Amino acid sequence: MTVPEFSRPVRLGLEPRELRLEAEAGERAALARRFGILAIHALLAELRLVPEPGGSVRARGRLWAEVEQTCVVTLEPVRQAVSEPLDLRILGEGEEPADDEPDSPDEIESAGGVVDLGEAVAEQLALALDPYPRAEGAALPDLDPAAPEPEPARRPNPFAKLAKLREG
Repeated sequence: MTVPEFSRPVRLGLEPRELRLEAEAGERAALARRFGILAIHALLAELRLVPEPGGSVRARGRLWAEVEQTCVVTLEPVRQAVSEPLDLRILGEGEEPADDEPDSPDEIESAGGVVDLGEAVAEQLALALDPYPRAEGAALPDLDPAAPEPEPARRPNPFAKLAKLREG
């Protein structure tokens, strides 16, 4: 089994509690490589874990990150702030994920009363990344299929100058 780049195993309990997860420089660099982006300058999540009936735990909070991606137009580095709410449901031992509705919280399986919340936060960051980052002022050219094709630039006829000399 491969250990995730940002691993924070957390033992689940019966009492509500607050957690703060912050990635170190090496973890951020490894995650940036995994996500195919230039850099992750900061990654922080604050969560409140609240046990629910049936053995599951609800984890709610917020994810903050500072990432650097490549502009899809200019290929220049683009630095962006990410701030996303987190809403996770950690399943009890042996509980199967229910694919109910898209608006329901993401479900994470636990094993032996432990869940890796670092990996869960990393996955949420991957989902929050801008798929088409653009540098300020960068715009794609107009690709209207109904627009007429531009005329190709015409090269001057090399014999035109000779003809003018002959007339001369």
